[in-house]
Amino acid sequence: MPEAGAPHSQSPASDAAFALLGSFASLGVLDVVVCPGSRSQALALAAAALADEGALRLHVRLDERGAGFHALGLAVETGVPALVVTTSGTAVANLHPAVLEAHHSRVPLIVLSADRPAELRGIRSNQTTVQPGMFGGAVRLDVDVPAPAGQHDEPASASELAVRAVQAATDTANPGPVHLNLQYREPLSSGDVRPASSSASASASSSSAAVVAPAVSEPRTTDAATDVRSIPHGPLTVVIAGHGAGELAETTARAGGWPLLAEVSSGSRFGPQLVVSYRELLADEEFGGRIERALVFGHPTLSREVPALLRRPGVETIVVNPAAAEGYDPGRTAVFVTAVSVEAHEQTPEERRWTGRWVAVSRALRDAAIEADADALVPLGSGVDARREFLKVELAAVKKPIDRRMLVEALWNATWPHDRLVFGASRLIRDADRTVPGKRIRVHSNRGLAGIDGTVATALGLAVASQASGAPGITRVLLGDLTLLHDAGSLLIDDGEVRPRVLLVVGNDGGGTIFDTLEVASSAPSDAFDRVLYTPQTVDIAALAGAYGWEYRRAETQGRLTDALTAPVTGPTILEVPLPR
Repeated sequence: MPEAGAPHSQSPASDAAFALLGSFASLGVLDVVVCPGSRSQALALAAAALADEGALRLHVRLDERGAGFHALGLAVETGVPALVVTTSGTAVANLHPAVLEAHHSRVPLIVLSADRPAELRGIRSNQTTVQPGMFGGAVRLDVDVPAPAGQHDEPASASELAVRAVQAATDTANPGPVHLNLQYREPLSSGDVRPASSSASASASSSSAAVVAPAVSEPRTTDAATDVRSIPHGPLTVVIAGHGAGELAETTARAGGWPLLAEVSSGSRFGPQLVVSYRELLADEEFGGRIERALVFGHPTLSREVPALLRRPGVETIVVNPAAAEGYDPGRTAVFVTAVSVEAHEQTPEERRWTGRWVAVSRALRDAAIEADADALVPLGSGVDARREFLKVELAAVKKPIDRRMLVEALWNATWPHDRLVFGASRLIRDADRTVPGKRIRVHSNRGLAGIDGTVATALGLAVASQASGAPGITRVLLGDLTLLHDAGSLLIDDGEVRPRVLLVVGNDGGGTIFDTLEVASSAPSDAFDRVLYTPQTVDIAALAGAYGWEYRRAETQGRLTDALTAPVTGPTILEVPLPR
């Protein structure tokens, strides 16, 4: 029975839900994404009540898969775990893609799944499956929580559970997703009950100091990073920055005076050491063939040349891997360290030539590509004929059809530090990685598993979080047509939900042209290849936008693209850009 004098309802489920969510709020976990469902009603109603009090920020999503990725986007932007609430059964399974992405990207995420109590399991009760352990080794903590019975110590237990979950999700050695499977008995809620606001938070603050580190299941790992390595000068070195590497990779490259090979979503694609055309140079014996040492940050995923380099005998590979989890090691010879420091050293002439040639040749290759794409310039003389000819060329440029390089560079140029740029796992992120210059902007892509799942949902989560409290900026998303259609359900933004300033730029080439780059594309029967890989589509994107209440724009020429990217974005907007196959 509840403790004498404590506020309570006729539903222990409601009391437990309020206590748990209140405890999370007191720990600074503010974003909760709720999907509708019966078994989870106590959590949903508690979240709504706490949001009314300003203790939580509530986000409601119809589809659990989209909800999981929406929570992922919130967590990526804030760096704080987001909660996602589901009912039982297939609802929980629909979170698996987002949980896997959070696991491999090391993003803190906390799943609160409602479940039947123990006595209703194993008897084929409706909407009941084995939820504990559903996510396997992808979660840092998995707790099957018994159904509350209204005992006086349950608020303190809820507080301790919240502390354990947050500690596991944000563990600096290996952050990632957590699963709390919450059993609830009927009555599943008492919607008009709001326990005293101090009960949950007080229990959280009083117990958190006594909570020990959570019992987290051990992830499958390669040799864990165990030390800080001082990197001497001497060997011909490159710094490789994969997804999520962050600014530390650029700082290290600058400190060592080494070439920086930074992917577009690395967070390190800027600075004087940057080599944009790294693929071409890695494939060249005079550059890639002379590399003796590679320092790797983040998770490289966008080229074949990087893993080929790291598999080559004689290349010393040092992977900076702060997490006690599997590290990037295509050659299975890497040394893992938690951090690196660069030994102070005055570069020799050979070292300066090494880096200087990488940077100079990369810039020359990029300049040559730009010049090849540009129309011939007409000198502007003083005569009427010269002026007329110049305007003719300018008009032709404005009317020029859009190609992929033009699209990615236009979007890159339109993005500023207060904006967010998101890439889907389509052909376009690779085009951007090959071409866009250095720029210190916030870029994200779900590269943990590089799937097209949940791109729209993730971007909406990023947009909502980055624009909270009136912050400026636009979230621009570059994705292919199939990536949009795979997550079309996430276009649904319910009444009462925030409608952020987000621009989905859809490069529509009628199917999966990324598969055209496969070797088999030149030998497989074209009809079979198209049906099972290219998967052609003719969806009316304008009608899709209208059905979900999004503004729609279309750009078929360079001039219209410029106009569309410079026009104000005041809410959810889709910009369709037809592209050739």
